[in-house]
Amino acid sequence: MLLSALGVVEASIDGEQVSDDLFTPGWTSFEWRIRYSDSDVTELLKEKAGRRVAIGLALGNGWYRTRLEGAGGSVAPHYGEELAGFAEIHVTFTDGHQQVIASDATWMAAPGDTSQNGLYDGQHVDARLRTPGWNTVGFDETGWGSVHAVDVDAAKLTPYIAPPVRRQFTLSPVRMWESPRGTVLVDFGQNLVGWVRVRVEGAAGDQITLRHAEVLEDGQLGTRPLQGAKATDVYTLSGGLDVFEPTFTFHGFRFVELEGWPGGLAGVGPEALLATVVSSDLRRIGHFSCSDPRLNRLHENVVWSMRGNFLDVPTDCPQRAERLGWTGDIAVFAPTAAYLFDVSGFLRDWLRDMAAEQAKHNGRVPLVVPDVFKYMELPFAAPESVAIWSDAVAWVPWAMWRAYGDSAALAEALPAMITHAKRVQTLLSEGGAWDQGFQFGDWLDPDAPPHRPWEAKADSGVVATAAAYRTACMVAEAAVVCGNEGEAAVFAAMAEELRTAFHRQYISEERIFSDCTTVYTLAIAFDLLTDDEQTWAGARLAELVTESGNRISTGFAGTPFILDALTATGHDEVAFGLLLQEQMPSWLYPVTMGATTIWERWDSMLPDGSINPGEMTSFNHYALGSVADWMHRTIGGIVPLGAGYERVLFSPHPGGGIDSAESSLDTPRGRIALRWNLADDRLEMSFDLPAGVTAVIPDQSGIEQEVVGPCKNSVFASTIFGPAAHPSALPRAV
Repeated sequence: MLLSALGVVEASIDGEQVSDDLFTPGWTSFEWRIRYSDSDVTELLKEKAGRRVAIGLALGNGWYRTRLEGAGGSVAPHYGEELAGFAEIHVTFTDGHQQVIASDATWMAAPGDTSQNGLYDGQHVDARLRTPGWNTVGFDETGWGSVHAVDVDAAKLTPYIAPPVRRQFTLSPVRMWESPRGTVLVDFGQNLVGWVRVRVEGAAGDQITLRHAEVLEDGQLGTRPLQGAKATDVYTLSGGLDVFEPTFTFHGFRFVELEGWPGGLAGVGPEALLATVVSSDLRRIGHFSCSDPRLNRLHENVVWSMRGNFLDVPTDCPQRAERLGWTGDIAVFAPTAAYLFDVSGFLRDWLRDMAAEQAKHNGRVPLVVPDVFKYMELPFAAPESVAIWSDAVAWVPWAMWRAYGDSAALAEALPAMITHAKRVQTLLSEGGAWDQGFQFGDWLDPDAPPHRPWEAKADSGVVATAAAYRTACMVAEAAVVCGNEGEAAVFAAMAEELRTAFHRQYISEERIFSDCTTVYTLAIAFDLLTDDEQTWAGARLAELVTESGNRISTGFAGTPFILDALTATGHDEVAFGLLLQEQMPSWLYPVTMGATTIWERWDSMLPDGSINPGEMTSFNHYALGSVADWMHRTIGGIVPLGAGYERVLFSPHPGGGIDSAESSLDTPRGRIALRWNLADDRLEMSFDLPAGVTAVIPDQSGIEQEVVGPCKNSVFASTIFGPAAHPSALPRAV
């Protein structure tokens, strides 16, 4: 059964759901791409041969007919005002002949039990309006209206290559209590994305209201961070036992306020409420744990934030009136994402939307994909591509290539990568640096004012030029992989020109312009420096981190790479000091405050429990969780040396009091696992390798041992912990 919609659709055959998929066809750049799902309905039909069947479609607004907001802008439903569904069943009989059953203008339609539905504001359901059997044979269609065909360009229809959105699991409340104003407050113990499934019995016409929020403030729901999203579900009772599940909306929440519940707090039974976690149905492939429970909690927070924000598109946040596919977030998080879950199809599909948007923007990569900003008047000017955000068109497919080794996916992405790099060339100043035009720079520098997150210590030209160099290197390498030697030479030359401009314009007397942690981090991590320059830059970086009291002083640009820059220059102790800091701002400060996801700001919640006064205070934002990539490689010890992990380095770095760790990854070649512990000044490792994968195991003297899989529980021990920095493990531009 092929299924699609202008809106979102759920299909049934004789009252039985066709699949567990949610929000079909999801969110794409509807101007150019509309997905359709393909479900096997054999089991639903094989016993009905020769009989009539009823096909039912339930439609919701989804992303197609809803307001969308972000970055201070807002737009009313702009894709279309009219919902439409499409269904087509292809039946192949045992004698080989085929029949196609398709939706057409002979179908009938009527309002359902849902009176309102929106992704930001929630869903209103009136159980009194339910009509049992509406999607079964024999139902009386009296009063139903006719439908009409909607013209849609068939060329827009494209099959899913990404996993659909589905229910993942459920969570029960961990605490319920009465609020000061007499409502019931419910804590599910975990900041999550989805909805609450409700079982309730009460008088016909009574209404119950569920409001959602991520945190509490002053004993009530902390709703200010929602920025206008009502996040409210309203249910009208039928008079019997009602079950409500708002499948046309989703919320980001840990806490729920119940109003109007029959019997109040005492009336909420043990099975009345279940939080349903909803996400794109990605396969978990990577795991990590170590002897420090704080880091395990941090890592789990990263997983939860990714799970909540990978809901059909990689969003910035899942709770407020925004939830957009910001390119900068995934640009820096892609390596972490590719380790934790199989995102190959998910991100390849999203990159197709990016390429479509880029083509319609004359080569400019938009800030969000799908690009809704083109319909808004924004309070800031971003008429051109910007560093890091627009670089996602190169950084994301390159991260996918490194993780999965899929050359076809890289070749598909290469034209958009090349177009972007060529456009960046036109944006450089006469001196060769990217130091003109709008830039986000080191966005959300912790020292920037709460209401002016762009006022970073790092010069935006330094950040942009370094990012452009990294992009040029990636495009050159991607061209080599794809056999395009001509383009490879062009962008290798571009990279060298950017490197020269960076040195000429920003390096002087063993200092980098603006002299802050981010500029040294990017210069080191992106391999812009000579060996001698790496030495003094690493020393200066370590000095600045120490002077800051081992607190985070980098923003959006520097944070994903600072630990790599420190370990690459031999400053492991400083790196662990920064990672394990608990005072604000730090990775572990939110953990000490009870966070169960990654925050947008280091101090989204202040030490006194109040919410940061800034306008952007999401408590579920995965970008700062990119530190997990360093944890996987440096503490976990599995470092990819070849695309798709055909060759790996086993080189864990014990530090910070951590005396054991385990990591594993299901690669395209099979499962790789590494376990290590310290015992009597010895580093003992055991590992698993699939067939054909080579592991390089270096020691402090530089001697490398190579092991070729398959092997399981192979043991290696060293009296010395391992190198502070192995050349093959250093972070490079690519």
